[in-house]
Amino acid sequence: MPGFAPLDGVTVVAVEQAVAAPFCTCRLADAGARVFKIERPGGDFARGYDTAAAGQSSYFVWLNRGKESVICDLRDAADRAQLRDLIAEADVLVQNLKPGAMARLGLDPAALRKAHPRLITCSISGYGDSGPMAQRKAYDLLIQAESGLCSITGGPDAPARVGISLVDIATGATAHAAILEALIARGIHGQGCGIDISMFDVIADWMTVPLLLTEAGHPPQRIGIAHPSIAPYGAFVAACGTRILISIQSEREWQILCAEVLGQPDLPQDPRFASNVARVAHRDETDAIVAQAFASRTAPEIEAVLERASIAFARVNGTAELARHAHLRRISVDTPGGPVAIPAPAPRFSCGDPVPGPVPALGERGGPHEH
Repeated sequence: MPGFAPLDGVTVVAVEQAVAAPFCTCRLADAGARVFKIERPGGDFARGYDTAAAGQSSYFVWLNRGKESVICDLRDAADRAQLRDLIAEADVLVQNLKPGAMARLGLDPAALRKAHPRLITCSISGYGDSGPMAQRKAYDLLIQAESGLCSITGGPDAPARVGISLVDIATGATAHAAILEALIARGIHGQGCGIDISMFDVIADWMTVPLLLTEAGHPPQRIGIAHPSIAPYGAFVAACGTRILISIQSEREWQILCAEVLGQPDLPQDPRFASNVARVAHRDETDAIVAQAFASRTAPEIEAVLERASIAFARVNGTAELARHAHLRRISVDTPGGPVAIPAPAPRFSCGDPVPGPVPALGERGGPHEH
């Protein structure tokens, strides 16, 4: 079955670098859009992040498949004219330069939309184009810190970074969804529109629950790999040293855990453990009981009991375990350094999954759209 390409015929110009905007435009390319990636003469600096993917950057290989690379020195008038011509034929412009930079180059998104009413523009920034921090440089970890995300991540001793570029990925996914909404609206009304997305706004939205808890007088505490408001919901060590995470979501599940896993069917009658609120207040005692039961069995033994009891659980794996996980799906992407196997995009379509395009060398054009 041919690959699913719902955006075939859509042209995207991406003045992009790093992760957030490339994540967005990679998804558009996967869906069949023709994506012109505008790169400075030295290339997107993400090309040099590491050499883990056939001698190339893992970030760049992951996020730039299916695109065409266009070298453009935005300080050069002729190159800017070339870019302006590309935008004139485009459906979507995505850019993540510093706020105001495109306008200073004579490529203000609002002016471009006025000249090309069907154009959709999406500008990604750290803090938006106004406000006291609008001109401040913003990268993933900086926004994790500024938004309070680090303050609720990690263990009691210190804040921590989320272990992937969560802010960039969340921002790219938000931009992708917004662009698709704008394309649908244009199909109905015939007009393009401007989209502005700040990394800070994206994560502030995602921080709604801890923010409201804090304002209600119950700020979340850093407790490592455990849930701040549910118990037991955390990792426990089996006799073989394997860590297993369990999640109890209801009183019924707690009663089953006590009876079938912990061997203490009367435990829910103890006032300290009679409700989730009580168990959270006595988390150390609750966790100690569960830990003792887990320490007496190997991981396979515990997992078998949890399966029979229909208790939610997972092994606390590392990336080495992910690499050989039974549920990991991969795709092979052609790159200038050779094919690289990466995790497959999550959506699976009954009408045929997207066919990933190759990762371009700097300045490489053509691919499936060559003409």
